[in-house]
Amino acid sequence: MGKPQGLVLNAGSSSLKYALFELKSATNAVELVSGLVEQIGLDCGKLTHEPKDGENETVKLETPFPDHKEALSKVIELLTDPKTGQVKDTADILVVGHRVVHGGEKFTKATVIDSGVLDAIREAASLAPLHNPANISGIEVAQFLFPNSKQVAVFDTAFHLTMPPEAFMYAVPKELYTELGIRRYGFHGSSYTYVAEAAAKFLDKDQASLNCIICHLGNGASMAALKAGVCVDTTMGLTPLDGLVMGTRSGDIDPAIHMHLSKTRGWSPQEVDTMLNKESGLQGLCGDSDMRNIQKRVEEGDQDAKVALGVFIKRIRKYLGSFWVELGGDVDAVVFTAGIGENSAQVRELVCAGLESMGLAVDPAKNAVRSPEIRGIQTDASKTKILIVPTNEELSITLQSVKVSNVL
Repeated sequence: MGKPQGLVLNAGSSSLKYALFELKSATNAVELVSGLVEQIGLDCGKLTHEPKDGENETVKLETPFPDHKEALSKVIELLTDPKTGQVKDTADILVVGHRVVHGGEKFTKATVIDSGVLDAIREAASLAPLHNPANISGIEVAQFLFPNSKQVAVFDTAFHLTMPPEAFMYAVPKELYTELGIRRYGFHGSSYTYVAEAAAKFLDKDQASLNCIICHLGNGASMAALKAGVCVDTTMGLTPLDGLVMGTRSGDIDPAIHMHLSKTRGWSPQEVDTMLNKESGLQGLCGDSDMRNIQKRVEEGDQDAKVALGVFIKRIRKYLGSFWVELGGDVDAVVFTAGIGENSAQVRELVCAGLESMGLAVDPAKNAVRSPEIRGIQTDASKTKILIVPTNEELSITLQSVKVSNVL
């Protein structure tokens, strides 16, 4: 038997993201390869396979992948290639960790998958109809192709189930919660799990005493307030559509807009849903969902881009203030993570601008430094630390899977 390994799968409706890790210990894993299969089920499938050893080149293929089974079979072929593969024997893959978007209220942590767990994920599909069915497909294919590996579900929603009722309940008839499970759930759980632990370690604090506000800012964006190391509030809701302005998602809007569009334009619920999820956010405001392009356009004097950036920042600051009050002003750190949070000095500066009286002040020189490392960017006078913590959701899923499956 070779070195123990773990595989992470994130199956979308027409995609499959994956990463392979060598399992050094229950708390340490090293990424060996990552990849993405796109446009599964279409005539023009794409696969990108990126070894991390510095010796083997990235593999790019364009070929049809009729289903997830065919896609994962090709991934296994690349992983086990006698010359360039990182897997000598599929038996070395001790655990397969699956990102599952929605676990409802049943799952408070990563869980080894059995028939009962799979049934519960199917039940939660009504809460995430675009995501859970694809996650289930990935699980079923992996069970077939890796029959001797432990299969573990890691839920986006689990991290947030520590929220109290006043944070997760909607002010609608209670039976909608008790009968249909309609409540705030929150997402990006694996990222928050990783970032909270990393931030506590960087600050040399026990996570159980950590009070912080984490800003996960990417094409999908959310925030979470942590008190004594656990989530007490978050911006996303029943679905990932709620909260912050995102690349193509609207975030918070007046619920009556749905009825207004139905009456004035004759739009169906599906048409409204598609507009809010795929045609709104930054894309809707200025015709571009890429923050890098938007910032460049702002520099060039583009008014639509300026408004889009302003709306994006204002929504973050609105929740920053709300969460600050929720933590009673006792905030150890404001943490930025994910693509925009880690890479946009301008966004970080604008989010924190003018908040010196609250004890929050960015050091411009520190903020301008680009680095893959965890770092503080606050001034010496800033009472609250301002951190950049690069997230690693795949590593988080791997370590959670190893812990719950006891494979080491």
